[in-house]
Amino acid sequence: MANFWFVSAPLYSHTDWGGFLKTAQALQALGHNITWVSEAALADAIAANGLAFAAIEHTGWLWPPPPAPDLSQISPQEAVMLRYTRALDTWLSEDLVAKGVECLLQLAEDIGKPDAMVIDPFLSAAALAAEKLNVPLIVAGWPAQASLDENALFPVQRNLSTDSQKRLYGLFGKFGLEGVNFNKGTAPSIISPLLHITYFTAQWYMGEAAHMLLQTKHVGGTAPHPKTSPPDWLRDIPDEQPLAMITLGTIFSGDLGFFSWAAQAAARAGLLPILAIGWHPIEPEKKAELKRALPGGTRLVNWAPFEHVLPRSRLMIHHGGMGTTHHAIVHGVPQIVVPHAADQRIQGRRVAQAKLGLNLTAHDVRQGQLLEGTKALAEADWVTENCTRFAQQMASLGGPDKAAELILKTMAN
Repeated sequence: MANFWFVSAPLYSHTDWGGFLKTAQALQALGHNITWVSEAALADAIAANGLAFAAIEHTGWLWPPPPAPDLSQISPQEAVMLRYTRALDTWLSEDLVAKGVECLLQLAEDIGKPDAMVIDPFLSAAALAAEKLNVPLIVAGWPAQASLDENALFPVQRNLSTDSQKRLYGLFGKFGLEGVNFNKGTAPSIISPLLHITYFTAQWYMGEAAHMLLQTKHVGGTAPHPKTSPPDWLRDIPDEQPLAMITLGTIFSGDLGFFSWAAQAAARAGLLPILAIGWHPIEPEKKAELKRALPGGTRLVNWAPFEHVLPRSRLMIHHGGMGTTHHAIVHGVPQIVVPHAADQRIQGRRVAQAKLGLNLTAHDVRQGQLLEGTKALAEADWVTENCTRFAQQMASLGGPDKAAELILKTMAN
């Protein structure tokens, strides 16, 4: 049996990507040895999912990020550059990534190196450590894509490309590496030469098909079967009442205005809002203000079990996190995506392209389009039918069990 390390940033959302954690469980069920590697913050969550955990001091991921500056005090051009730079710093800060590599190398000395590493798609330290340890690298949750044409980049992206390449080559030099697990082109990224797994379909990536590399395999996914009873607050809602699931995931839940706008829009469309606002502390007066702004009957919770709520939902309004988007898709629920950062903009665009819902900007929300969009989707049976078909296509590809099969096949070659 093989020994696998599954390596992620210390955020529970980074164990998802549509099926990352479930793939580890599928391999373990086949008798393989799985060790999930991350910072100690994830220890309890991983243990609760039945996997062994190895804590390292640092994964190389910048978290939490430094406080955002007041963008109103700088020019729009500077604000855009700052946004891109902060995103780059998250996964490619040289000092932090170097520390993450050193922690992973030390872990290999302590417990022995794995037969392969399956990693979070943005964990640079793990990609570097895999090369240093000379073990196969597999990326879960993100496709392998060819480098972009430099002429197609905006000036700010070209500037950032130069910066990211400088950082990357500095890390290669520090550890004596060639960078076999990276695309070193105009938009440097982690690239496994062996296998990239996505938990969607080829159709989901139709806008990027021309840039997709052959090591990308799509395994889709299925709606999970509930293993627990629904919470009391959900059982108290009559079965015939359609719901609207509203969430901003684990990171962006401080946008209380979004929650109130989304809840009001859902209620006016005849849906009962379920607001999952996460566990980040909210000042009592701000939480009281939010409650006053919510329509009657709204359920305000820290966390909602998607496997219980989404089968009863007519709509999901969210930020476009990959895991959240995936949950809506496999449950066949129409979506309104209001991206807040990073790859969420890509998810929003894909939702619209696949005709699974709407992609709105923060400006659209302020202009009242959230209400219009919610009403339109609540009445559009054809969108629901399209979502059902897409969910069936996702399920037909095999999900995490197929991912486990592909990993073992890659290891055997």
